[in-house]
Amino acid sequence: MNAVIALCHFCELHGPSILFCTQSFHTNEERQPTAFDGKNDQGASGLSGHPLFRRSRSTDSTVSTASGSGDHKSPASKTELCEACRSFQPGQPNFISHDHEVGISYISTQYPQNPQIFTMVRQACVRSLSCEVCQGREGPIFFGDEHHGYVLSYTFFIKDSHARGFQRWYSVIVVMMDRIFLLNSWPFLVANMRSLIDELQAKALKVYEQEQSEHPQRAERINQEFLAPGDFYRRRRGGSKTFRSLLELTRDKNVFRYLHMVFAWILKAGGSRMTEKVLEGPPKEEALIDLDNEEETEEGFIKVSTMTMDPDPAGGTAEGPTAIQDSREEWQDGGPSVKSLHHLRRLLGSLNFHDLAHHVLIGNQIIVRCTFKSTLRSFFEVLKTLLPVGCCHIITHSDHYEESFKCNFLGLSPSTSLPGHIKSSEFFILLDIISPSQSPRECERVVVKEPDPFHGFGITMSSTGSLPDKAPTILTKIENVLDNRNLNQEVIHTFLVALKEEWMNKVKLLFKFTRAGSHTEEETERLLEILKAKPEDKSLLKYWINGLSSQYRSHLLTTSSMGASSS
Repeated sequence: MNAVIALCHFCELHGPSILFCTQSFHTNEERQPTAFDGKNDQGASGLSGHPLFRRSRSTDSTVSTASGSGDHKSPASKTELCEACRSFQPGQPNFISHDHEVGISYISTQYPQNPQIFTMVRQACVRSLSCEVCQGREGPIFFGDEHHGYVLSYTFFIKDSHARGFQRWYSVIVVMMDRIFLLNSWPFLVANMRSLIDELQAKALKVYEQEQSEHPQRAERINQEFLAPGDFYRRRRGGSKTFRSLLELTRDKNVFRYLHMVFAWILKAGGSRMTEKVLEGPPKEEALIDLDNEEETEEGFIKVSTMTMDPDPAGGTAEGPTAIQDSREEWQDGGPSVKSLHHLRRLLGSLNFHDLAHHVLIGNQIIVRCTFKSTLRSFFEVLKTLLPVGCCHIITHSDHYEESFKCNFLGLSPSTSLPGHIKSSEFFILLDIISPSQSPRECERVVVKEPDPFHGFGITMSSTGSLPDKAPTILTKIENVLDNRNLNQEVIHTFLVALKEEWMNKVKLLFKFTRAGSHTEEETERLLEILKAKPEDKSLLKYWINGLSSQYRSHLLTTSSMGASSS
């Protein structure tokens, strides 16, 4: 946990002061020479390069809080510390614990060694023991801002028979910059703070009761207050025994070692109990379609076929909803390839591309005849980007016609003829891509651009049906994007994915609405108006319903039937 935990104390002589703090550091792999003698601390050698140890330890009662050099000093360095404000005696090594699994070290010192962190912790210490207190002056409270850090402070009292009111005021503070993380860790931190405080208070109470039984102080103090001269308290404050350390109050010589252990554990456990995760939305239809195609065994494993599927007896290559077999050597026939929608639009022209895309979006069968199988494959690869995955059923190449219920993209040889009922149908469009060797002069469109791989090829489009005057809304948006010359292919691809996802959500709502019960035509029109779907979008919505995965369909039918039965 990227935080600083500190024990603070309100001294009657110095005011709020930092008594003990623990931080976590990533172990520095580079070993640099240091003036700190690590023989008194076995774990210090692993952090010799850390700024914390790039200084010599003070040998007198002045405590340096500088990082890196002795020139930068904290306010406490200019004042001789009393026993109550000191956690480490001069020459005493700090506490270090290593977590070798993750390469993090937990270091406890009296003050943070970084000047900026010291300023933040110092300010939090002053506020926690002055203005930022909860009702009753004992308990947790949260305060802070984004500039000075956020603080969780838990104030409490420790019994002391020598103190005014027979108690000393302490606080445990957690300082960090992540407000959300700190607030989410509130229950964990408060519970562990309370456990630590209870143990300290129990030890101090035991010492206090023992001292009170041996030397009752209240009556003696009252008598001294009336009989003492005016400077009694000033002289008394000059003594060292009046302001006693936490060691004396608890009579536990390992109390700061114990604090180091608890603080280090809180930092480690607090960081591991909460982890960041990427929250993804519901699975897309592409993922659900892939799950539909997977065959699960009784043991729960997914069966993966490693056998190569042979083409059917008629020479056709039948393919799944999204797959196009591109590993066949016979498809590497040297034919030109369609690179993108931009490229296809340039080959066909804007009007022909508009008609072809319209046929694709409403589910009419697209038949392409070409000599080169690689050209057919690239042609369908580009066209399928206009449709959801579940709506793409492709037969890349066949020597005879396949019905539209088997595929909506069909590739044929140039010599393959179409049945009579197909020629009279309005639910198909035929494209002939004629190579230069086949004299494409009589074609409607001949590619004349020399740098283009289709240079010299002829392209013809034919369909017996007539399309509506208004194209679907999604086609208009696609053409507007293709008209923008400033957008690269990656941006266009992202736009198409988002656009298809948007309209698939509308399809899901329409499917659920129609399956939930009988509705009038007026109610359906009202729903389409809410979905911002125009009359020219109806044929697209009806066709795209076929792209819903079987898992979604079954889930929706189940929930609809359960809702109908409960009502």
